[in-house]
Amino acid sequence: MKLQYNSPVILTFTLISTAVLAIDYVTAHFLITNFFTVSSSMSLWNPISYFRLFSHVFGHADWGHLLSNFSFILLIGPLLEEKYGSKIMMEMILITALLTGIITLLFMNMTLLGASGIVFMLILLSSFANFKSGRIPITFLLIVVLYIGKEVANSFGQDSISQFAHIFGGICGGIFGFIINNKTEKKPIAQESSLF
Repeated sequence: MKLQYNSPVILTFTLISTAVLAIDYVTAHFLITNFFTVSSSMSLWNPISYFRLFSHVFGHADWGHLLSNFSFILLIGPLLEEKYGSKIMMEMILITALLTGIITLLFMNMTLLGASGIVFMLILLSSFANFKSGRIPITFLLIVVLYIGKEVANSFGQDSISQFAHIFGGICGGIFGFIINNKTEKKPIAQESSLF
């Protein structure tokens, strides 16, 4: 038996995030603060700000934060990457990162880092595993109520968690699920296919 790099996007995402956090500890938290967060105080005149709109999903506050996100990502992600293909998986992660980054930059008075938006995108997307055109999966509705409902309720509390990123990541997952699965009713997904 030999090891297989069975889910290249999810495994690479995991390895990069782990390396970023390890290097961040060596640099006394300089790396994540300056390159892997999004905040409303970022300047659009700084080219690094555009990188940070995507890179914030690789930055994590500590090992507990990273482990809580990637325990879900490593559980759900490889199955979805096998179903939809690596290219589509990468597109969904990048689009979710960009949109949560832009909304944080424009409308939120907070700092955003971590992959929890991606976690919620994958959770909602997973409820479309057996989607049929013209039908809304009950699992999708239950996940919306349980996961997104909980985040909406938690958003009224005072903590350092961005429920907004969770909610918006879930919305992205729901939209991706409808778009992709409506396309696959017409033709099967190929490994080289694209989200759009």
